[in-house]
Amino acid sequence: MAANLENLVDELSKLSVLEAAELVKMLEDKWGVSAAAPVAVAAAGAAPAAEAAEEKTEFDVVIKETGPKKIEVIKAIRQLTSLGLKEAKELAETAGSKVMTQVGKEAANDAKAKLEAAGAVVEIA
Repeated sequence: MAANLENLVDELSKLSVLEAAELVKMLEDKWGVSAAAPVAVAAAGAAPAAEAAEEKTEFDVVIKETGPKKIEVIKAIRQLTSLGLKEAKELAETAGSKVMTQVGKEAANDAKAKLEAAGAVVEIA
C-alpha cells in the first residue's frame, strides 16, 4: 500500500499548476466537497491566536527590592516622577510599589535601567 501511495505522490508531483487546479476541481465535483472549506476553518481558528500574540503597549514599572543604595533609588524615583521626597521614599521602601504605570515600552525600559543603576531590583509588568 505504501508503495502505491509513493507512486501516486510521484505522479502528482509531475503535474503543472494548471493541471493540479483542474484535478482539484474534478475531485471536488466527484466527492461533493470543497477544498476551500478546510482553509477557511483553519484561518478562522488562527485568528484568536493572532489576537493573543498582539504586543503589549502599556507597562508598569514595579520596584521589587530597593537594594543597599536606598538614597540613590529615591533620587532616581524623583527624577522619573514628579513626586516629593516623602512620597518617593515611601515608594522606595514599599516592595511591589509601582513607580510608573501605563507607560510605553521605551519609557519603561529607560526607567528600569535608571532604577537598576541606582541599585534597585525592578520588574516591568
